[in-house]
Amino acid sequence: MIEALEKLAAGTTRQQAPVAGELTPYAMPLTVPPVLRPAADDVLRETEIAVRPTWVRLHPQLPPTLMWGYDGHVPGPTIEVRRGQRIRIAWTNRVPKDAEYPVTSVEVPAGAPGTPAPSTEPGRAGVEPDKDVAALPAWTVTHLHGARTGGGNDGWADNAVGHGDAQLSEYPNDHQAVQWWYHDHAMNITRWNVMAGLYGTYLLRDDEEDALHLPSGEREIPLLLADRNLDTDEDGRLNGRLLHKTVIVQQSNPETGEPVSIPFTGPYTTVNGRIWPYAEVDPAWYRFRLVNASNARIFELVLIDEHGKPVPGVVHQIGSDGGLLPRPVPVDFDADLPTLTAAPAERFDLLVDFRALVGRTLRLVNKGPNQPAGVPDPAGDVRHPAVMEFRIGESCAGEDTFELPAVLSGSFRRLTHDLPHGHRLVLLTPPATKGAGGHPEIWELTEVADPGGLQLPADGIVQVTGPDGSTKTYRRTSRTFNDALGFTVAEGGYEQWSFLNLAPIVHPMHIHLADFQLLGRDAYDVSGFDPAVGGTRTPLRHDSARTIPLAPNERGHKDVFRVPGSQMLRVMGRFDGAYGRFMYHCHLLEHEDMGMMRPFVVMPAEAMKFDHGAGHGGHEGHMG
Repeated sequence: MIEALEKLAAGTTRQQAPVAGELTPYAMPLTVPPVLRPAADDVLRETEIAVRPTWVRLHPQLPPTLMWGYDGHVPGPTIEVRRGQRIRIAWTNRVPKDAEYPVTSVEVPAGAPGTPAPSTEPGRAGVEPDKDVAALPAWTVTHLHGARTGGGNDGWADNAVGHGDAQLSEYPNDHQAVQWWYHDHAMNITRWNVMAGLYGTYLLRDDEEDALHLPSGEREIPLLLADRNLDTDEDGRLNGRLLHKTVIVQQSNPETGEPVSIPFTGPYTTVNGRIWPYAEVDPAWYRFRLVNASNARIFELVLIDEHGKPVPGVVHQIGSDGGLLPRPVPVDFDADLPTLTAAPAERFDLLVDFRALVGRTLRLVNKGPNQPAGVPDPAGDVRHPAVMEFRIGESCAGEDTFELPAVLSGSFRRLTHDLPHGHRLVLLTPPATKGAGGHPEIWELTEVADPGGLQLPADGIVQVTGPDGSTKTYRRTSRTFNDALGFTVAEGGYEQWSFLNLAPIVHPMHIHLADFQLLGRDAYDVSGFDPAVGGTRTPLRHDSARTIPLAPNERGHKDVFRVPGSQMLRVMGRFDGAYGRFMYHCHLLEHEDMGMMRPFVVMPAEAMKFDHGAGHGGHEGHMG
């Protein structure tokens, strides 16, 4: 089998491969992953999903690319289940022991001022590949992102398996209709394993969703977005090889001087594993289940017409990470939602009305930062980084009677601060912080009851002035994944977690197991934090002059939340339905691999009474 795949790869001659920058956009039809519906009659019967090597044609002008896929598919099959349908999946590693690792990894220096960022260009720029990455074995573990399941089934990062072994996970699926997604979560190497192709989507259905009679069948399509880069040969031609190229920059702070790498972003956007595809659609309503499966790319998506103008009134968001929104949110690309912002691991349940666009051609494009030059529209005067194209047909097979409902989820209940709940305060630090090794960190903080004897500033001591004007002092209790366990949570309990970001980068934070709702965003002056000291010289201060409203599509259930710099994001959720050891982390894959990840434990409240002093009280850092 492997020999046959290698022969397929060799079938594309070097003359056929384009030089870098010459891939034609919208030249390949959108692929739709196969649907897998596990057996519902016997929970003891496992469904095997095997990780296998496969060759994938990412673009018609490219030679096949070596990848790893779930059941040989990139993305993996769409798993579809009903609410309450308990299933078991044996995630089996069928990659041969001597298999070549499918990703080439390099770190390159930042370019000269005024030149394109190296991340926007293919090829290694003469840098030798990382031999340690090339030597990696097939070591994988699958996390069903968003699932409410026990810690032993969650895909703990250390519990990865090698060739011939299986990870057996059981999923109760006791959750409202939702789109989860599954991906590799192997400790230290998630960024490369996911890039290799290990991701897919998971749809859970229920009666409430059925009653809406949403577009289905061929008019419900998953869209898994992921940016990628490719290597080149000695002649500068794209050779189809996956390239993880990151850029190294040097911080200007002479006291720390730690080199900092920028998380991976690439010049080629794939949708369902293909570069810049097109989809032929009817002039009808469609439902698109969008996932940002990128390592670190934050998409700023806009739907444009043949002249590069935004298309108003046709896109509506009806769901987010945790299921249906209370009501549809129009995405008109206007002052309220100028773009659809999608950070890594966020999901968007979208309805698009193509009925009035017969015979038109629309494009989904990305207007986010750090982009390649893009491709011209048909008029030749507008350039946008491409994502995909929609070609609307002249007629519709059968009558489309769907009408957008005014109310989507009657079961949705808004969480309020009045609920009894614990508090956690988490600090997201700059990469140049003392002792951080050039990487941003997650600091768990606990309040110092009597700070009078402290000599300030001091390493690990942070002062915060909140909205009420009072200043509190906190001590860092952990900063790396392997530090002692800090958070122990009572099953069934509500908690507010507050993330305060001191760096200019946006961190998409993900908490396993629970759904959350965003309570609010607050602006902070974070200039008082001194990275060279590792603490504050003056308090981090709430900035009452800046008001940051929640976006309309952030008001549903979520498990990934964007935390921009100089902001505190407050979220609330309930940790119910499972016990065990879980984790929370930044979902920029490079950041989680570099240690921006922390464990927590959920256990029965009755058992916590006999605990030996872990951080189970849930009152670390009450910030309102």
